[in-house]
Order: sequence, then C-alpha cells, then structure tokens
Amino acid sequence: MSHILVLFYSRHGATAEMAHLVSRGIEKVSGMQAMLRTVPEVSTVCEAIEGSIPDEGAPYVSNDDLANCSGLILGSPTRFGNMAAPMKYFIDSTSANWMAGHLAGKPAGLFTSASSLHGGHESTLLSMMLPLLHHGMLLVGSPYSEPELIATTTGGTPYGPSHLAGKESNMPISQDEKNLCIALGQRVADIAMKLK
Repeated sequence: MSHILVLFYSRHGATAEMAHLVSRGIEKVSGMQAMLRTVPEVSTVCEAIEGSIPDEGAPYVSNDDLANCSGLILGSPTRFGNMAAPMKYFIDSTSANWMAGHLAGKPAGLFTSASSLHGGHESTLLSMMLPLLHHGMLLVGSPYSEPELIATTTGGTPYGPSHLAGKESNMPISQDEKNLCIALGQRVADIAMKLK
C-alpha cells in the first residue's frame, strides 16, 4: 500500500490535530494510507540532543520516510510569518533527497496554525512551498470548489488549510478548518494515486 507522509511540528497541539485530520482525508482514498511523522525541537543556545523516539505522539521523521512516500503534506505553526525553526532545520537536512530526486514529481500540500487572523497564515504556507519547489514537487492547494474556503470566518486559504488558534493558542479547530484539512488530505492522496 502507498502512503502520504504527513510531516508536522506542533507546539501547543493544534498543528498535530490538523495533521490527524489531514490523515483522515488521506485514508478515504482506497489503497493509500497516512504516515504521521514529526521533527524534534531545536535549541537556540546549543545543539539539542533528543532521543531517537519521542516520549509521545508521532515518531521522528527520517530521510528514508521522504524517499519512500508517494506524496508529502507539511504542517507547521506560524512563527513571524514563517515555518517554525524545527521544521526548517529538518528541511535543510534533505540535500541527499534533493540530489537523488526522491520527491520530484510527487504531490505536496501544506497546513498551518497561527495565533491571529492576520498573523502570517499565507506567508507561512508560502515559506514551506519554496523548498518543495526546489525538490520538484507538485503543489496542491485548497481550491474554491471547497465551499468552506469562501464561507470560513476562521482559518483557511487557497494555499492550504490554516487554523486561527487565538492569543493563548487554545481556540478549537472550527468545522470549516476541519473540513479543509480532510479535503486536502484526500486531494493529495487522489492525485498521488493518479500519478502512480
């Protein structure tokens, strides 16, 4: 069975919840399954040493996970309009995958969570697109054929699903945001199946 790698970093839990919703969408497609992976924290003062397996949640991603997936969906919280440092740190380590062309021609999607409505949802998604374009991936957004995209008063962008987490990062994921996450997972999986 083929799989879509859902790679995320989450600090307060919303991005992890979105990753699970995206995975539900992937698993609606017959013959496709979701592989949930995360990245370890990084330190601003010294090299962080993490165990090879997290204490809880999804396992840490490996470069082999990238090499063997049929598609990739990245999720990161917004950090000043950009992806979080742990996600960028991992992506910066994928040169061997890039040189080998492991991701070229495969579909990719993106999702994010931000504290404020105008806190960089779209710029974060754009920041995650750039390395995927260098890898030769085929970007999949959220089309306006998804009715929630035009109706939402919370998160949601044509670049990919987003979540409005609120100042304390404790707002629940709205039904529109949930539907957009599920739809993205299903769309990337459908395209991956067609490309096989």
